[in-house]
Amino acid sequence: MTTPHRVCFQLQVRPDLLDEYLEWHSPVWPEMLAEIATAGRRNYSLFLGEGGTLIGYYETDDDEAAQAYLAQSEIATRWEAEMSRFFVGLDGRPDQAATPLNEVFNLAEQLSATASDDESE
Repeated sequence: MTTPHRVCFQLQVRPDLLDEYLEWHSPVWPEMLAEIATAGRRNYSLFLGEGGTLIGYYETDDDEAAQAYLAQSEIATRWEAEMSRFFVGLDGRPDQAATPLNEVFNLAEQLSATASDDESE
């Protein structure tokens, strides 16, 4: 069984464009949703914090392949071109230039490790 790769990233939405950004995501183009799924990204969520801090999370079996698929997708290219104006200090496509965050804790992994330790005793 393949353990999914968890990806978390941060972007900063321009405060003056927050309402419009939310409108673009309510709902996202159906063809863009399909491209994300076809790329192999799942459990994809975006969380918006105070002042426009945006945290994204998804899981994938192969993030490099997912990024490569979306990079060549005409639909994703159009979507990312629309999205690029919403972000502060971003150089490149939002789906590829977002700041990745390092995972420091995962409950399931630690519970699994604890269970394995208990079984070996």
